Formats: sequence, C-alpha cells, structure tokens
Amino acid sequence: MRDFSADHRWLSLNTATVRKQGDLVHIVEACARHGIRAIDPWRDQVASIGLDRAVRAVRDAGLELSGYCRGGMFTSDAARRIEVRDDNRRAIDEAVALGAPCIVLVAGGLPQYSRPGSAASRDIVKARTQVTDAIAEMLVYASEAKMPLAIEPLHPAYAADRACVNTTMQALDICDQLDPQRTGALGVALDVYHIWWDPEVLPQIARAGQDRLLAFHVCDWMVPTKDILNDRGMMGDGVIDIRSLRSAVEAEGFSGYSEIEIFSNAWWDRPIDEVLQTCIERHRSAV
Repeated sequence: MRDFSADHRWLSLNTATVRKQGDLVHIVEACARHGIRAIDPWRDQVASIGLDRAVRAVRDAGLELSGYCRGGMFTSDAARRIEVRDDNRRAIDEAVALGAPCIVLVAGGLPQYSRPGSAASRDIVKARTQVTDAIAEMLVYASEAKMPLAIEPLHPAYAADRACVNTTMQALDICDQLDPQRTGALGVALDVYHIWWDPEVLPQIARAGQDRLLAFHVCDWMVPTKDILNDRGMMGDGVIDIRSLRSAVEAEGFSGYSEIEIFSNAWWDRPIDEVLQTCIERHRSAV
C-alpha cells in the first residue's frame, strides 16, 4: 500500500466538500494554494460559472480530475426518459471537455422520489432493471466519446430516493452484464461511506480487479449520524477502517487518487482553508 504520510500527492478534493464556501473558481484557487493537485467537480458547480470558464480555471491551475460528478438518476416515468438520456449525454460531453478520467453514476431510486412528478412506484426490481437498461444506452454514447462510466453503489438508506444500486456486487453485476469483455468502459466508483458495512465488500473488490476500479472516495461514518446525507465525517473522526479498504483496492492495482468527499453541515460552516488543511492532515494520518 502506498505511503501517504509524507505528502498529499494522491489527494483529490471532491468539490462538494467545500461547496458552501464558494464557487468552483474559488475552490480551484484554494486547492492550488494548498498544493492539491486534483479535483472532482460537480455539474451544478460547473454550470454556475459556465463550462468554458470551468475548463479554463482547471487548466490554468494545472489541476487534474479524478472524476466528474455526476451522471445517472436514471429512474423515471416514460415521459422523462428522453430527458434523462439527453442530460446524461450532456454530462459526458462536459466530462470530456474538462478532461475527466471517468464520470460517476448515481443510479436513482424509486421514480417518485428521484424524479419529482414521476408516476408513483414501489417496484425496486423494476427500477433496477430500468437502471441497467439506461446504462446500456448511455454506454454506447460514452464509448464513442471514450469516457469511462463508474457506477457508484450507495448505502441502502438511499435506495428509495437516490440509488437503488446499493452494493458493490450489484454494481459489478451490471458491469459484467453490459461489458463482459472488461474493456475499461464500465466500472465502479467505491466510496467508503457507502461500502464499509458490507460483509461482501472485500471479495467484491477482488472481483472488480484493476480494470473495474475507476475511483475511490473517502470520508468517515459518524456515531451517531445526525443526518444520513449531510453528516459525513472527516477521515479519522468516525468508525470506518479506511486503510483496510484502501489496502484492498490497491492490492488489485488501483493507483489513482484517494478522493475526499464530505457532505457535512459542520464542515461547510468552516473556512475553506481550515477544511483543506484538515483534509491534508487527515489524508496523511488516517487514509
């Protein structure tokens, strides 16, 4: 396993971690100030300053990307499926323009929750089928653009409203169904917040192998968790054995960034320089 204790060369910042402290330009400038070499920006943050300006900001700061958040939210009623398809194609185009190595996919939950106004449904099996079908369609466009797709399984608490793909096994089953030749076009983004609890996670990481492991995200699970969405912890403040999970993905050949993604009302209330300095310190000591 790589030694992160001496520097933060392999730290990437998911820009959601400091989304309340400023716009994307402000975040990019802060990353450059702290010697952070990579980011994973969110689409709404790119849209707020414009794609062209975002591309220039990243280029001028000399930053790399570890991914692009996010595509997906595939579940919808029939009237919205073309809208969903076209939005995901735009996400791919944006990821290409920004130079992202992959686009992270969040599947979407039951239609009435993930897409307001959609027909009510309690059929999670049908929702998962719709996700697989939509990824198959997206994969054609993404492959032409040479943009890998990274399915991110989310904790089961999000199954209704955000993602009905909830385990690494489920995500890899989709990969094996749609990309059996393991071409590198389809893989997974593994976030420790969502997978740490899963008793099958280590064998599934081994199953994924280097060619399916496209992104690795870190934060921590607080006890108690006050808000399942917006109370993630800084690495080292919670109960996740982050190093064991990083060791597992690196044993399969993953050599990319450890991407810090913290949705936290508490950390959003702190100055951006304090947050980034803490991220650097904890990346060295707890990741």
